[in-house]
Amino acid sequence: MKTALRLSPLLLAAGLALSPLAFAAEDPAVAQLTQRLMAIQANPDTNELAAFERLQAQQAIATLANAKRRDLDQARYLADRRVDIAETSVRAALAKRELAQLERTRSDLLIEASRRDAQRARQESERLRVQAQIQAEESERLRLAAESEALARQDAETALTSVAGKQTARLSAAQQNAAKLAREEAELVSGNKLPGSKFDSRGEVFTFPGDAFASGKGALSGGAKGQAQALAEYLNIGKKGRVRIEAYDAAAGVGQQRAEALRDALVGAGVSASRFQVAGKKAAATKARSAEVIIAP
Repeated sequence: MKTALRLSPLLLAAGLALSPLAFAAEDPAVAQLTQRLMAIQANPDTNELAAFERLQAQQAIATLANAKRRDLDQARYLADRRVDIAETSVRAALAKRELAQLERTRSDLLIEASRRDAQRARQESERLRVQAQIQAEESERLRLAAESEALARQDAETALTSVAGKQTARLSAAQQNAAKLAREEAELVSGNKLPGSKFDSRGEVFTFPGDAFASGKGALSGGAKGQAQALAEYLNIGKKGRVRIEAYDAAAGVGQQRAEALRDALVGAGVSASRFQVAGKKAAATKARSAEVIIAP
């Protein structure tokens, strides 16, 4: 076998080029085996396959054609086996070629599929990137819009607070000015001075001093009656709301009498009795005040 493998390509080509018809004259087996080899040679898909095995088969056929009678059976058997081996080798080479082609096709398909997968992955990645960018831009837009809205709201609240403060201040100034004018008018009309007053959380508070009533008495003094007359004019001119009278004395009963006496003086001067609410309160010291007239805001 090693000697056969060392045959030169020129010897192989020369052997394959021998006409098989030269061996077909005597034995029909020679013609049959030669025809099988010619079928391989005539097929463009196989004429280059298993060249060494076909050469061996051709040599065996030539040996069969020249064999003596006593050697025919063995030569025929060897020739038949060599042709079988050549055909088998051709089929194996064809199968190997087809397998290689299938492998190449499979590799090409896998590469193409991988490329398509990579392309799809890139497209999906780009889609997600664009989507994330759009979401980020939308979030930023909403954030800026929210900040802008918050700033606008803050500016509006500041402006409203400022306006409200200014309006409150103007209203308060206007009310105080109106009250001042009403007090001046009331004093001019009545010919008497109003008792001292102030503004606090309860409203406008007029305070009758401790000498507005005699000690331990519920009747108004002469000066307090004049103040009550002026206060009645003030209530009729500029103040139309509810009025609460709180009077004080060490004895609660006397405080109640003083509150009722002051109310009666105001009603007698023309103020509607339905506007008043009176209350007497117990207080140890009444020098600073003996009664308060509270006009609701």
